[in-house]
Amino acid sequence: MPLHALDDQHLDHDLATIRIKNLRLRTFIGIKDEEILNRQDVVINAVIRYRADKAVAFNRIEQALNYRTITKEVIAMVEDGRFQLLERMTREVLDLIMSHEQVLTAQVEIDKPHALRFADSVSITLSASREPRRQP
Repeated sequence: MPLHALDDQHLDHDLATIRIKNLRLRTFIGIKDEEILNRQDVVINAVIRYRADKAVAFNRIEQALNYRTITKEVIAMVEDGRFQLLERMTREVLDLIMSHEQVLTAQVEIDKPHALRFADSVSITLSASREPRRQP
């Protein structure tokens, strides 16, 4: 696995990164009649950062951000939902993740496979942070 350049945030040894990769779900997404009547595949990727110092120190699930709980919540919301726009679905998933107090930053990308002819997929990416933005 190749190493990537580390930026300043990776110098904080208590900051953990959780990656949920290629969560494949089916939901109602789109504005065409066919899309409104039939579920379609979506692929969700999320990057979640939180302080893991207590989880590392105590080795107990109660001290960690439970990614299984978050994933189950995402699955329920997406599979039970109806969305016209990929942007809206992405925002709702991001808001759900950010509703967990421990989450400092999150980024969500949702792909809609076969949305365009000649393309594997179309995706939308949104991110959020509890940390104040640094001014240049």
